[in-house]
Amino acid sequence: MARIGVIGVGRVGAVLAAALRAAGHDIVAVAGESTASQQRIAQLLPGVHVDKPTAVARACDVLLLTVPDDMLSNVATQLVGAGAIREGQYVVHTSGRHGLDVLAPAQAVGAHVVAMHPAMTFTGTSVDLPRLRGCIFGVTVPDADRAVVETWVSELGGVPLFIPESKRTLYHAALAHSANHLVTLIAQAMEMLSAAGADDPASTLRPLLTAALDNALQQGDAALTGPIVRGDLNTVRAHLTQIAAESPTTLPSYVALAKATADRAVVDGRLLPIRRNRLVEILDDALLGQSTVPTS
Repeated sequence: MARIGVIGVGRVGAVLAAALRAAGHDIVAVAGESTASQQRIAQLLPGVHVDKPTAVARACDVLLLTVPDDMLSNVATQLVGAGAIREGQYVVHTSGRHGLDVLAPAQAVGAHVVAMHPAMTFTGTSVDLPRLRGCIFGVTVPDADRAVVETWVSELGGVPLFIPESKRTLYHAALAHSANHLVTLIAQAMEMLSAAGADDPASTLRPLLTAALDNALQQGDAALTGPIVRGDLNTVRAHLTQIAAESPTTLPSYVALAKATADRAVVDGRLLPIRRNRLVEILDDALLGQSTVPTS
């Protein structure tokens, strides 16, 4: 069992530390000064010693850096400069975007470096712990340390997905594009439904979205349905008119996603290119506030 230290007790750090503690590892110290961090420590890591970052780094065999992406390089550099990172120590970050390059200062002094990103959204509470079961961890690690990291991920209940250093940003972009933009999409759809008179837009959407998500994950583009795939010009035109009148802030995203959907439907063979071009004209005109496309 490893002696683990955590710098940055945010939503991810607190939950991973609690899960590793439950797996039998010793969380020797953590660093987190904000009120939210202190609350997470009290709830998820009761009794764990809180110290300054350099002290945490010196006290552990495995250092977990769960700080924001843009702070990661500076934190690693400062810890190495302070002599808090040593040869043989494991330094692990949980950033989706970064690979191993960001930990180059630690690697230069002989530390083992690991990128281990859980592909999940976190609340920072005990609710997240069972969600780790089956969670994919995007891992970038030297071959010599691969088995060690596989063990850690297994103890967390997760499954490793090994990502090359050169593809790390693309991996993270895929996750952000899906999860973050999905939240925006759903929030906008609920806004439209509220404007249409729905008292509980979430309940209206839940069965539809659950089925759509399951179908998309199983079938990809073959799961596409609706007026775009069918090339229903008048239905799309009616959507655009009503959206512009009742929920104008959602119009740009509707247009962008409708155009992307049309392009994928053409590649999938279910929408003729000429029909796609007519759709794009309607969509572009709506975004420009014009209505010049004939109704036939």
